[in-house]
Amino acid sequence: MGLMRSLSRARSRVGDVLTGDALRAKVMRGGAWLGTGSVAEQAVRFGRNMILARLLVPGAFGTMAIVLSSAAVVNTLTDIGERGAIIQNPRGDEQAYFNASWWMGFGRALLSYFVIFSVAPWIAHFYGRPELSGLLRVALLGVLFNAAMSPRGIVVQRQMKLGRWAAITNGGGISGVIITVVLSFFMRDVWALAIGYCTEDFSRFVLSYILCPGAPKLRIDLHAARELLSFSRGIFGLAPLNLIIARADIFVLGRLCSLSALGLYSLAISLVVTPSVFITNMLGQTLMPALSSIQDDSYRMNRILLEVTSWLLLLGMPTALFISLSAPSLLKLAYGPRYTAAAGPLSVAAFAVLLTILNAVPTTVLFARGRPGLHRQGVIVTAVVMLVAIYPASRSWGPTGAQVAALVSVAVGFVYQVILLRAVTGLSVLRYGSAFVAPSAASAAVLGVMLGTHRLGLVMRPSADVALCIVSCLIASGLCASAHLRALKKHKSFYNQKPRESAVAL
Repeated sequence: MGLMRSLSRARSRVGDVLTGDALRAKVMRGGAWLGTGSVAEQAVRFGRNMILARLLVPGAFGTMAIVLSSAAVVNTLTDIGERGAIIQNPRGDEQAYFNASWWMGFGRALLSYFVIFSVAPWIAHFYGRPELSGLLRVALLGVLFNAAMSPRGIVVQRQMKLGRWAAITNGGGISGVIITVVLSFFMRDVWALAIGYCTEDFSRFVLSYILCPGAPKLRIDLHAARELLSFSRGIFGLAPLNLIIARADIFVLGRLCSLSALGLYSLAISLVVTPSVFITNMLGQTLMPALSSIQDDSYRMNRILLEVTSWLLLLGMPTALFISLSAPSLLKLAYGPRYTAAAGPLSVAAFAVLLTILNAVPTTVLFARGRPGLHRQGVIVTAVVMLVAIYPASRSWGPTGAQVAALVSVAVGFVYQVILLRAVTGLSVLRYGSAFVAPSAASAAVLGVMLGTHRLGLVMRPSADVALCIVSCLIASGLCASAHLRALKKHKSFYNQKPRESAVAL
């Protein structure tokens, strides 16, 4: 009887969380939809990479990395943050506003593609790869499809009706992945990757009008456009700076290394970069609307910030250590023996990605408070460190050095943003730092187990190595999560200290 009552209470609590109208319920529902769709998409992408690694030569992935990085330069230079402005603006679900946002975004995309089309031959000449010109012009048609998605698509994201949004984004991604795999059996070169990449955005474009019907109106409300642009001024320059952080390694290694080495590097790094993009996007799509609705309540914002960060650390730190320790085995199992040459970069990238994910939470807080300019300061700091470190590190240590530079730059920017939050929301840096203690202890235990087994020669096969790492991390994460839940239950006031009244906004 006691067990039945416990199960009944559990079902009742789950029902309250998933069906209620409270902010937590909306976040949980949205996260469930986005998480399910994104996990399905990432699983399909991982399967695609495993197949393509055996069908295509590494140079194809190196060429595609240059294509995407070169195109990203032009695309980000014209980014005005119109979608973020709609989500943050209290009137963002009014037709005048989302219609103005659509035209702003589509105009930006037309300009971007025109520039991409024009500079494609120069980029091909710079890298000494004539095929890059045509690849750029085809692959980046997706820029136009992405901008032309239904204007009501961003509204469902703002209103946290994320089931349809997940179907659009993840459904389009899965469709493009399947087409890429099919094409690779016939084409066996980089063109399969380029056409597949464009197809992903085309699929999202079609799905957006099926699931969120509504064509843009020809009339643009200039008042709404000016109001949205006022938010965009705060993020001016963010896109090029983020591009430096995300793509500087490809630009530098593309000149220092062969296409084959770059292909090994880019596909290996995708093991952690692709999931990180999924996680940061999900955090932004769920937390941004939630935090924007309570943007004047620093107390609640800090509670959410601390709680989300704690869970990310409890799950992420042992996982990063697992990837770092078992990098050669992971790459051998996933892509084949020749990809183990990229184990060094993958080991470092696991921790760089963890910090990137953690940094997404304070970033979202700053955006929700309408202070994107402060986030820009953090990005400037990160980009400067990256620019200073990337070439000498890559020159000295090759692809591993590129990830060392990324790790150092992201760590500096992350610490800087956390310090900024002291003045914005009154966040206690000491309390924030305490969230790292338990995951660090669990990770140290995992490290001890893995080093001991390797030293004693108990693990020989890659599959056994990966399995041992997974089991160790699951046990460590489970113990930490259990202890964290007990601490929250015992000390309900853990997050209840309100921010200092004397805190002055920057």
